[in-house]
This record gives sequence, C-alpha cells and structure tokens, in this order.
Amino acid sequence: MSLKHQKPSYQPLPTAAAMDNPAMVESSSSGSSNGSSREDVANQANLSPIGLPQTYSSQQLMPSDSDSMEEERQRLRPNQYGGDPNIPGLQSAVPTRFAAVGRSQWFTVTVLCFVNLINYMDRFTIAGVLPDVSKDFNIGNDSAGLLQTVFVISYMVCAPIFGYLGDRYSRPWIMAVGVGLWSTTTLLGSYMQHFGWFITFRALVGIGEASYSTIAPTIISDLFIHDMRSRMLALFYFAIPVGSGLGYIVGSKTAHLANNWRWALRVTPILGVVAVLLIMLIKDPERGQSEGSHHLEATTYKQDIKALLKNRSFMLSTGGFTCVAFVAGALAWWGPSFIYLGLKMQPGNENLVQDDISYKFGIVAMLAGLIGVPMGSILAQRLRGHYENCDPYICAGGLFVSAPMVFAALMVPQSSPEMLCFFFVFVAQVALNLCWSIVADILLYVVVPTRRSTAEAFQILISHALGDAGSPYLVGAISEAIMKHLHKNPSDSGLMEMQSMSQVAENATAVISTTATGIIDSMKAAADYTDAEKFEGLQYALFSTSFVEVLGGIFFMITACFIIKDKFEASRGSQGNQEAQMRSSSAPGSGGQKDVESFNSDCLVMCTDIALGDRSYTRI
Repeated sequence: MSLKHQKPSYQPLPTAAAMDNPAMVESSSSGSSNGSSREDVANQANLSPIGLPQTYSSQQLMPSDSDSMEEERQRLRPNQYGGDPNIPGLQSAVPTRFAAVGRSQWFTVTVLCFVNLINYMDRFTIAGVLPDVSKDFNIGNDSAGLLQTVFVISYMVCAPIFGYLGDRYSRPWIMAVGVGLWSTTTLLGSYMQHFGWFITFRALVGIGEASYSTIAPTIISDLFIHDMRSRMLALFYFAIPVGSGLGYIVGSKTAHLANNWRWALRVTPILGVVAVLLIMLIKDPERGQSEGSHHLEATTYKQDIKALLKNRSFMLSTGGFTCVAFVAGALAWWGPSFIYLGLKMQPGNENLVQDDISYKFGIVAMLAGLIGVPMGSILAQRLRGHYENCDPYICAGGLFVSAPMVFAALMVPQSSPEMLCFFFVFVAQVALNLCWSIVADILLYVVVPTRRSTAEAFQILISHALGDAGSPYLVGAISEAIMKHLHKNPSDSGLMEMQSMSQVAENATAVISTTATGIIDSMKAAADYTDAEKFEGLQYALFSTSFVEVLGGIFFMITACFIIKDKFEASRGSQGNQEAQMRSSSAPGSGGQKDVESFNSDCLVMCTDIALGDRSYTRI
C-alpha cells in the first residue's frame, strides 16, 4: 500500500501558531494544490478553533520526497540547529561551521583575539628584560617577583566589578575604557625612575586589563554555540601562549636595539590605541542570543554569587585552573632567568646573553601555544560524542603529563645541551596549554548566560589570588631565602648537607613578612650571590610547580563526577526562564509578538517532526 492511500495523520496546532507564524503559513500554502494566499490560510485558521483544517494536514506540510522532507525540517529548525535566518520570527542564524560565520562575527572575534594578544604581550614584556629591570632599580628576586604580583592583585580585585558591569551594561564601551587605561598607565610607567612609582603604575595596568579579560569570552559565547564556540575560544586563547612568547621576543629585542629596557614597554601602548578604535566598531550581542535565551533577566549580584558557589563543576574547575595559573605564572616569570643561569654555568657559555635565552624561550612558548591550545579543543570536540564528561579528564591528563616534564626541565640546564632543556619546556607547556580553551568552555556551559561575566570575574579573582598573583613573588621569596642560606654556608651547596629544610622555611617567612610590611621603604640591593647560588635557589623554589600541577589534576578529576549534571542544570535554567518570559510576553498588551512568533516556530518544528514520524511508520 502506498502512502497516498493512507488516511492523513492529523496533529492539531494552536490557532495562534497558524496565524502568527509566517513560516508555517508559507509552508502550508505552498503545499496546497489550489494556491491559496497567506491571508486565506490565516482566515481559515481563525475558523478552526482546534487547529489546522484537514486540507492542511501534516502530510501537506512537507514535500513528498523523504530527502526533501529532511531538508525542510532542518530549514525550519531553531537556529541552534542551523535554521534558516530568513524565516521571519526566528533569530538570526547561529553558524555551525566556519563557512557560515558572517563578516561581523569574524570581525568581532578578530578584534578580541588581537586585544588579548597585546594584553599578554604587555604582561610578559617585563619578564623578557627582568635582569635589566632588577639591575636598574637595584632590587632582589623577591622585589622583582612583586612586580608581577601587584599587577595581578589589582587585576583580580577589579575583575568582580567589571564582571558585574559586563552582565548589565555595554560591553564594548567597558572594554574600550579598560584598554585605554592600561595602555596609558603602561606608557607612563616606562618613564618612572623610582621603583615605588614604577610598581604603582604596574598595579594600575592590572585594573585596565581586568575590564577586558572578564568580558571578551562572554561575547564569544553569545555569538556561537557547541563545537563552533569551542573553536572560537581556541582561537581566542591562542593569544595567551602566543602573546606571552611575543612579549619575551619584543621585550628583549626592543631593549637590545634601543639599548634601554624602558623602550620595551612603549610598544604595546601604540597597539592599544589601535585596539580601542577597533573595539568601538564591534557590536554587542544580546546575552544568551546564540542559545535562544536572550530574554533572560539579570538576577541580583547576591543571587549570582550564591548560585556560583553551589555550582560544583564551576568551583572545582576553578580550583584546577588556579593550579594552572600558579604554574604558568611562575614558569613564565622565572623560566628565562633560570635557564639562563643554568646554561651560563656550563663551560664555554660564560659570555651567554640573557636576551638570546628570552628570545628562544618566547619562540618555544609560541610554538607550544600554537600546538597545545588547538589540540585541547580538538580532543574535546572529538571525544564529547562518546564521553560527555571528557573535558575535565583532558585537563587532568595535561597537568599529569606536564608535571614530570617541568621536573625534568628543572634538572638539566646546568649539565645538558640547550636543546634538551628547551625540549622538556616545550612538552610541558604543550600539555599545560591543553587546559586554556577547555576551562573557558566548561564555565560557559555550566553557567547560565546572565551570570557568565560574573563567573568569569569570580574565576579570575580566585585563580589569580591563589595562582599567578602569588607564585612569582612566592618563588622569588623562597629562592631568596635559599640563596641567603647558601651564601652563608657555601658547603651546603646542592642542599645535600642542610640539617633541616625548616631553616629555609624560616628565612622565606622572614623575607615575606619584611616585604609585606614595608616593601617600598625597606628595599635593599641584591646580595652578591654567585651564579650557582642563584641557580640552586630558583631551582628548588620552582620544584613546587610540579606538586601544584598534580594537585590541579586531582581537582579536574573530581570535576568530571559532577559536570554532566551541572551542564544539564544550566541548560534547563536557561530554557525555563525563557519559557516564563515567553508566557509573560504573550499576554495581551505585553508587546511580545516576536516571542510568540518564536514560540510558534518551535510548535511548527514539533509538528513537522511528528509528521515525519507518522509517515515513516505508515509507508510500506
């Protein structure tokens, strides 16, 4: 028996769906044999209080060919499944592949990536010229580490403020003001001759950068969904390792060419002016637009914080990310200096130049980022179809691989070829870079759209407060304590004959206390340590990073136990609020006609799905 001899299956639809949804009217009218107009169909819908008349049954909603029916169903689907943006009543299409990304979306992503790039260039320019800075201001390792710490402290303190503003006000304007601020303070800081003023302006740089870092990922999340969002976040987070590497390269080479390290700080402010102009040209998408939840209403800040604290996946992944930040901050700040000291101890390397090591370290960091960041994103996209909780497992695996590589890199500089040392650094950084885009993706799919800027700010606050805000200074303080001990007791070189590590701990505590109570007034010149003492001090201080990486891996392993449930809760919360908003908008006089049309489009898709199901069962 053929399909045309079967009695048409009838699935009633609301009258409003027949009247208000142009997509349904057009599909119905095009499938009818008498060529009735849209107004005729709407009038007939008014005469049928229970649904569509039989002449507009589910059979006639779709073409007779099965392939054409599937194409039609995909065309009518909501945008998160790649629906047609030309259908009235639906949102503009959300791209699911690179070819479908519009020029405006590409422009927005390009600008955000550019600003993130110069952001991290600025952060690590000083690391590339750190020995020159220490020599110019006559400071030790503890004060040198404090340069990065004060920057990150102001950065993390201001992040929640900008997160609150980013969930409620124009995001391009907030970013433009912030980028303008850090560009100005970076330029002014390069002219400061006193260390107290110099460190003050470095703190002000953190305020400006906080405005950008808390907001930019949420704009990407509002433009893309699912795998396309992961790909765009991977592009965005390229800027972290690549920008850091460029910071070392630009800083060291500019200082060498100008014969003055201060000129290294005057490159990114010029690029910052360009960035401000570009930011003003991007459009601010509606929050939750890509997920069809753009009508969600913002809750109070207290409710946001309370909800985030109860979100186990968010809190645990933030704990793991804090460990990543701790290690990345310590290695990025002290890595070039440590490798330089180790290689300089080898025979024949007495005339080794710090600029060359910073340049090579920057190249390695860039290559590791170019490989590690997309590798993490690709692994996540490939495995999600088989293992829904694979994201935290990938992050944990990256940290577990990176830990022994960091340990090996710390052991070989003084006795092995330069290439072997940089090989271990490269592998360690590739494994560490697996986490960047995945952690951002986890945050975006376990937190509802209206809380994402707040969540970004909260994650920045925690990860920097316990991560890279303290790690450069902590490593510097511990190394300073160890160097002092070795300087007083030369026979203890290698720490093999030390009576107790408690002595080192006491020295480190004393250094930290003295610095915290009056760092600006009590700065003293660095002691005349030997290269061996400096190397061993940094080596043993940096061993802490391997332990922290293992701890971070454990955090991510625990995250995997809760992430599926929390992801579902976030999705349900978005859709639940959307449905409530639609019911309110569809009330008489509410002005919610567009919401009604969107709701009717969903009804139409459901009807066509049912029709397809009925036809598949009745065909012989």
